[in-house]
Amino acid sequence: MALAEDNEMFGAIEAGGTKFVLAVGHSPTKIIARHEIPTRSTAETLEAAAAWLESHGVITALGIASFGPVELDKASPQWGRITNTPKPGWANCDIAGFFAERLKVPIGFDTDVNGAALAEYRMGAGLNASSLAYCTVGTGIGGGLILGGAPVHGAAHPEMGHIFPRRHSHDLDFEGICPHHRDCLEGLASGPAIKARWKASLSELPSDHIAHEIIAEYLAQLAHALFALTAVEVIVMGGGVMKTPHLLDRVNERSSQLGAGYFPGESKHKIVAPSLGDQAGITGALLLASAP
Repeated sequence: MALAEDNEMFGAIEAGGTKFVLAVGHSPTKIIARHEIPTRSTAETLEAAAAWLESHGVITALGIASFGPVELDKASPQWGRITNTPKPGWANCDIAGFFAERLKVPIGFDTDVNGAALAEYRMGAGLNASSLAYCTVGTGIGGGLILGGAPVHGAAHPEMGHIFPRRHSHDLDFEGICPHHRDCLEGLASGPAIKARWKASLSELPSDHIAHEIIAEYLAQLAHALFALTAVEVIVMGGGVMKTPHLLDRVNERSSQLGAGYFPGESKHKIVAPSLGDQAGITGALLLASAP
């Protein structure tokens, strides 16, 4: 469903663990105002977000792309809640319910990475592609998947950061930092995991440091798994770690090696940077507002 261009105003929230990005606009390409607030306590953050949205007049609907885990099953009484997040004070936050009650509008709700994936699919790197995965590699590792033109939901939502990669031969002793799985992908290749064993961010390490090869290996395994399991055409990799010079090239090269020319349609496989840059999340939230 397309957003109205002239007579309707939509609101959007990209709810992150560090900051909330807010916007109002007639469409994703006609944003009237944009604002950021720090993520503090639930009461303080939600109140500040609602007040800003209200200050820009009446909106028709609101789209929320939120950090998670979240409940996406509309048949569940927990729909619209942030569930068992480790972020202090935010577990079981009824974020969708708060704004539905406060603003009296329909709510479109999904994960932040599904929102970003939807934006890249419809307006960015996924144009003319049949499917797209969006992976963010930063403080954590998360992913959204678009198949058949819509975000994939199942028992929950994709948790791409919690697969278990094969360990690199020079990375066998590090136990990983994920509090649930230790050496899952997030526990090995997220920004905090990199700093935990090398005491620096990936971009701060010399270009010939083994860390670049190790992290590229793990992310290439994620790409290989996505190509093998979902037949996705385009994988977008964003987030702070992916801003490391030449990392995306390393991931592409290693992913191709792992594929070994086996996959049908391999010529369609692409691993690319976000076309929408840091605007993917809030653009996705505006798209969610069009079909709450």
